[in-house]
Amino acid sequence: TLEGSLSNYLEVLAENEQRPPEEVAVALIASGAVQHDLAIDSYQRWKSLSAREQQVTALICLRYTTRQIATRLMISPETVRTHTKRVLLKFDLHSRDELCILMADWNFSDWE
Repeated sequence: TLEGSLSNYLEVLAENEQRPPEEVAVALIASGAVQHDLAIDSYQRWKSLSAREQQVTALICLRYTTRQIATRLMISPETVRTHTKRVLLKFDLHSRDELCILMADWNFSDWE
């Protein structure tokens, strides 16, 4: 059963970490709640982007260069840089790499 599997997994984790199972369970739930909140926040920020900003974001996360994005979207590299700056501002990030890390679990394959 699922309950039995979870219980066994929790006991193994607790033993490996040399902590009580209840403490490990609380830590796992807290960590999951934080991850859930971050995912909701990222999705809300994504929805705040314009369609063009979403395109640029997807292509950045697919590791396209500014010039490649500009060519693909038929816009100037400077326009790509402007969209990139706006996206980073909306996500409260400082670099394209941070954006890629934040969105690492997202599937942008449909944008290729």
